[in-house]
Amino acid sequence: MWFLLLGVLSACAGVPIQEMSDARQAIYSARMALEQEPESAVIQDAEALLKKAEQRLRAGEYGLARQMAAEAKMMAIRARQTQMP
Repeated sequence: MWFLLLGVLSACAGVPIQEMSDARQAIYSARMALEQEPESAVIQDAEALLKKAEQRLRAGEYGLARQMAAEAKMMAIRARQTQMP
């Protein structure tokens, strides 16, 4: 039982590499989809949030970095979906 709990806690505490990558990809995809549109404030906000997540990552605050990266990803996805016909 303790090993399972320890394993779950270790997974949560790890470096959020995948989340950061997912956020970068979502922002890039939204930028490409909205290429003909004027600069999207939502995408700019997502990029700013991702930069903050990167700062938290460098500070070793992995939980906060993971949360910010996930939010940046969702912002980019919403921006892209809003502009789709």
